[in-house]
Amino acid sequence: MVAPSRFFEEIVDFLTSTPSPAQVLAFKPSAALQNRAEELLQKSKDGSLTETEQKDLEYFLVIEHLMRMAKIRANQRILNS
Repeated sequence: MVAPSRFFEEIVDFLTSTPSPAQVLAFKPSAALQNRAEELLQKSKDGSLTETEQKDLEYFLVIEHLMRMAKIRANQRILNS
């Protein structure tokens, strides 16, 4: 199991590496985080999430939204350069 703080740590580590817009567009979470997210989404569909897992899923969804927004901005920067 991946701790929710690991979701944030991975993104913070990436963002503080001062990535280029192209690197932002290419960013993908680690395999461990992708697997955990898929597991949580499946459990959500099955209706078998625990309260803790529900919070983990919410963290992941917030981070995913943040990264989608960052990728949109990165794409705009590339197009405007």
